[in-house]
Amino acid sequence: MQYRSISTVMSCPEADMSALAAAVSIARAQEAHLDVYCAGIDYTYLDAYSLGTSPQVLANDWDRAHDQADSLQRSAKVVVEPLGLRSVVHAAVVPEPGLAAYVTHRTRFSDLVIASQPYGKYSDHVAPAILEAALFSGNASVLVVPDGQQLPEFRRIVVAWNDSAQALNALRRALPLLKAADIVSLCIIDPPKRGHDRSDPGGSVAQMLARHGVKTEVSVLAQTTDFVSDTLLRHATDINADLIVMGAYGHSRFREAIFGGATRHMLQVSRLPLFLAH
Repeated sequence: MQYRSISTVMSCPEADMSALAAAVSIARAQEAHLDVYCAGIDYTYLDAYSLGTSPQVLANDWDRAHDQADSLQRSAKVVVEPLGLRSVVHAAVVPEPGLAAYVTHRTRFSDLVIASQPYGKYSDHVAPAILEAALFSGNASVLVVPDGQQLPEFRRIVVAWNDSAQALNALRRALPLLKAADIVSLCIIDPPKRGHDRSDPGGSVAQMLARHGVKTEVSVLAQTTDFVSDTLLRHATDINADLIVMGAYGHSRFREAIFGGATRHMLQVSRLPLFLAH
């Protein structure tokens, strides 16, 4: 099993270059096709006419968004084309209200989407919107790359396991990475005393991974911090992990996917790449 279709959405050169470099690296390693979507965001589109905005202002903002898309496309081609990858670098002007629909349509058939850290140094409100659309509407697996970091080899991987459907879906979708790792730490924090695997926490999922040839160890931890995510991150640091795999949680609000507290906290504080699936 390999990833055959990799994609990334660029809207800000400062924030998205690390994600582009990671997308290139994974596409080369997996011998996959790479799609790069360069989106120039038209921010004045929403209700512009009802607010009395002049046609000249509207035209100027469309021109700015068009120039942004072209600039992103040129920058991406400089990185991608010399490598001889099977790839297409797209450019489009996207009205802000249509951003989620654009990302959903472009990423829903990808095996893996590479995204920048949505609450990083350079990101704005567009980055979380792109990630939310890919995860919740596009139902894509997403690898989030921290700002300014080169993608490491994923030799030691932590899987956050809580027996949920989201965690199982993330684990299954991450199998190509898990199978290539030297060791996978199945991290279980405060397992329920009356769960199905109460006598052997994580035993069933560890068996599943072993049948796929994944070298697995089970780590059962007590939550000793204010946030479960902090306990998970400390464990990842202790074992010198390269990647964390976890389910992404959210809920619908006004037709928009909003990250749950644990997922948002991980996206804010993690300095390790995160593999997410809903």
